[in-house]
Amino acid sequence: MSTLFDLIAKGGPVMIPMAGLSILTIACALERSLFWLQVLRGEDRLAHRILEAARFDLTEARQIAESAAELPIARFMLAGLRLHEPSPETMRLALEAAGDREFIQMRKGDKLLETVIAMAPLLGLLGTVTGLIITFFNLRIGSGAGFDTSKAALGIAEALITTAGGMIVAIVALAIFRMCVALQAKQVDYFADVGSELELIYRQWYEGKRDR
Repeated sequence: MSTLFDLIAKGGPVMIPMAGLSILTIACALERSLFWLQVLRGEDRLAHRILEAARFDLTEARQIAESAAELPIARFMLAGLRLHEPSPETMRLALEAAGDREFIQMRKGDKLLETVIAMAPLLGLLGTVTGLIITFFNLRIGSGAGFDTSKAALGIAEALITTAGGMIVAIVALAIFRMCVALQAKQVDYFADVGSELELIYRQWYEGKRDR
C-alpha cells in the first residue's frame, strides 16, 4: 500500500484527479456488479414460470410477476399483464415502454465509464508533458555546469508514472464498460424474446375470447 502511495506522490499533482477517476471506476464496477447479479439471478426461471402460468391463467401469471417485482424481467412482463383485457397492440406498447424504462436503468454508469475512458489517457498525457517540462527546467547545460540528475530523474519518473496510470485506469474502465454493454445487449434480446412469447400467448387468449 505504501508503494502505491509513493507512486501516486511521485506522479505529481496530475495523479490526484487520476486517483479520483480510479475510485469512481471501482465504485461504478461494484455497483454494476451488484445490479447485474440481482438482474440475472433466477431471471430465466421466473420468466418461464410466468409464461407457463399465462398459458392457463393470466391472473396467476400477474400474481407471480407482482411477487417478484424487484426483478426487471418481472416488472417488464407485469406492465402487460396488469392491463385489463387490452388489445394485443396495447399490450405490445406497454411492454415496449416498460422495456425502455428497464434499459435506462441497465445503462446507468455508462456515461461515467465513457468519461473515465476519455479523460484518463489525456490526464496521463498531461502528466507526461509536465514531467518533461520539469526535467528540462532542471537541465543546466553549458559552461561546465552539467545537470541535476536527481531532479531530472524525478521529472522523468513523473512523466512515466502518469502515462502508465492513465493507461491502466482507462483500460480497466474500458473492460468494465464493454462487459456492461455485452450484458445490456443480451438483455435486450432476451426481453424481446420473452415479450414476443407473452404477446403470442395473450393474442391467442384474446382472439379465443372474442370468438366466443
